[in-house]
Amino acid sequence: MKVLITGATGYLAGHCVAELLAHGYGVRGTVRDLRTADVARLRALAGRMGGELEFVEADLTGDAGWAEAAEGCGYVWHVASPFPTRVPRDEDEVIRPAVDGTLRVLRAARASTTVRRVVLTSSGAAVHHGHDDGRVFTETDWSDLSTAGPYARSKTLAEKAAWDFARETELELVVLNPSTVLGPLLNADVNTSVELIRRIMRGTLPLLPKIGWDIVDVRDLARLHRLAMETPSAAGNRYIAAGQFMWAREMAQVLAGRYRPRGYRIATGTMPYWLMWAVSRVDPSSRLALTFWGRMDRSSAAKAQKELGWTSRPPSDAVLDTAASMIEQGVVPRR
Repeated sequence: MKVLITGATGYLAGHCVAELLAHGYGVRGTVRDLRTADVARLRALAGRMGGELEFVEADLTGDAGWAEAAEGCGYVWHVASPFPTRVPRDEDEVIRPAVDGTLRVLRAARASTTVRRVVLTSSGAAVHHGHDDGRVFTETDWSDLSTAGPYARSKTLAEKAAWDFARETELELVVLNPSTVLGPLLNADVNTSVELIRRIMRGTLPLLPKIGWDIVDVRDLARLHRLAMETPSAAGNRYIAAGQFMWAREMAQVLAGRYRPRGYRIATGTMPYWLMWAVSRVDPSSRLALTFWGRMDRSSAAKAQKELGWTSRPPSDAVLDTAASMIEQGVVPRR
C-alpha cells in the first residue's frame, strides 16, 4: 500500500518516510523542487532500507500536481505547513498557505479513487492558545482565535477547515495535535522547533528565557501517524501527541550534564523578562519566543495511549538526541 506524504523533505516528514519504509509501505512524497539535495538524501535512505520511494512536484500554494499525487495512494499524510521563525508582519503569510494548502490536499484525496483515509498533522497550537486557567488540555479543547497569534491561528483555522470539509464530503480523517517536536535531524536544516537546542549548544544564549513546552520526540510522532492510519477506530478523531513539560533551563541542564565535560560552554542561568524584552526588539525570533514567556501549557496524550497504544520516550532523550544529531550534521561544531 502506497502512502502520500506532503512536504516529504521536511523535518517531521522525513521521519514519517523512514517510519513507513521500515514497516513495508511504499511512499510517494510531494516536494516543491525535485532537484534539491534533500530529495537525493531521502532517495539514499530508501535505498539503504530497501523501500519504494518516489517523488512528485506539488506546492501548497497552487493546484498543479495534487490530483496526480494522490491518485494511486491508499492513504495521505498531510504533514507540510509553514512554521515561521518570527512573528510575521501579515498573518496571512502563514494562515493562507496553511488553510488553502490543507484544502487542496483534502480535495485531491477526496477526488482520488484510491485514498481511504487522510491523517492530518495539526498542532498543539490549535488546542491550548489563549487559555490561562491552568487546565491540562485534551482533544476537546480549541485555541481562542481572538487572542491566538498568527501561527496558532493558522493551525486552528486549517484544522477547523479540514473537519468541515470531512463532514461535508464524508472523507475519512484523523488529526494529530503534537506539542513541541524535538529529536534527531536527518540533515543540516534547522527548523523552528529545534532552534533553541542549536542556540544552547553553540553557546549563543548566556541565559535561558523562561519558556518551555510539552516535548514529543519526532520518531514517536512519526509512529503515531502510522498508528492513526492503521487503526480503524481512529477515523473521525483528534489525538494529542505530547510528553512531559520541560523549561528551557531544564533542557540546558540536561545538555550541560552530557556536553560540558566535552568542552561545550552551555549556560543554565535564567534570563530576566526585561532582558528578553530588550533582545526581542532587535531579534525577530526572540520576539516569537517572548509570546511563550512563563506559560506552562500542558496537554494530555491519554487518548492516544489508550486508543492507539501509543507510547513516547522521555523528553530528555529527545533533547540529547537532537543535540547529538546537530553535531553529526555539522550544525554544531564538534569539540
